[in-house]
Amino acid sequence: MSAKSGNNGDRPTVLITGGSKGIGLELAKQFAMHGCNLVLAARSETDLKHAAGQLESETGCRVAICPLDLNADGGPTELHRQVSERGIQVDVLVNNAGVGDVGSFAESDLNRQLDMLRLNILVMTALTRLFLPGMIERGNGRVLNVASLAAYFAGGANWATYVASKHYVLALTRGLARELSGSGVSITALCPGPTATGFVTESGAGDMPIYKWLPKLSPSKVAEAGYRATMAGRTTATPGLLNKTLAFLGELPPRSIAQSVFGFLSRNPPPRSTGTGRVS
Repeated sequence: MSAKSGNNGDRPTVLITGGSKGIGLELAKQFAMHGCNLVLAARSETDLKHAAGQLESETGCRVAICPLDLNADGGPTELHRQVSERGIQVDVLVNNAGVGDVGSFAESDLNRQLDMLRLNILVMTALTRLFLPGMIERGNGRVLNVASLAAYFAGGANWATYVASKHYVLALTRGLARELSGSGVSITALCPGPTATGFVTESGAGDMPIYKWLPKLSPSKVAEAGYRATMAGRTTATPGLLNKTLAFLGELPPRSIAQSVFGFLSRNPPPRSTGTGRVS
């Protein structure tokens, strides 16, 4: 990606959904420290203002905020409209907003499941479709989709919908990476394993063996790996040696073995959380 950025002056502009906390905020710091301006989108205007003030004072970047619920009807289109009307050219799109939920599918809350699928799959797909054509036209751009280590274990029990949604993110990213070859635009899936964020407790996954036994990376380490992979144009990034090994094993045949191991690590989920697990 070039150092210049059209109508954004001499700094590229990065749009980050769910950018006010957790991995999203750490990704914002990475891009800002490397000379980018930011657009942060999330539901809470208070959180966005706090994050914007922190980023501007620490890095000297410019931060625009878009407080909105991306899961509302027309949310992705509204975000695209707001950014376009401000005359902002998005050089990097980071689809970070997401939600998690664990427990028996048959006993799950249907609305929670649908809300998760809408945000993890439909919103991410819509935003990519809305912002990608401009990047292709300019022959320059990056897209970063935040998936999960779980994406390599489609068919994981006890959080089947969440795992399936992240597998979709990885599969879409891989498909688009092939389509975009030679266009000057690249797309990356960041697949973090257990990470020390509020997502673990909010999604109700904190007592799963995968979160109790596996070492947790800091959000800053995950974000650093995501930034490097994005700027290098790599299709996937899985931070941490153990996580890389698990991802590799997850794709080896027969996949039933990997799914059994993952099922063991995901067994006996705790009582369902009352939170939504949202990071937007």
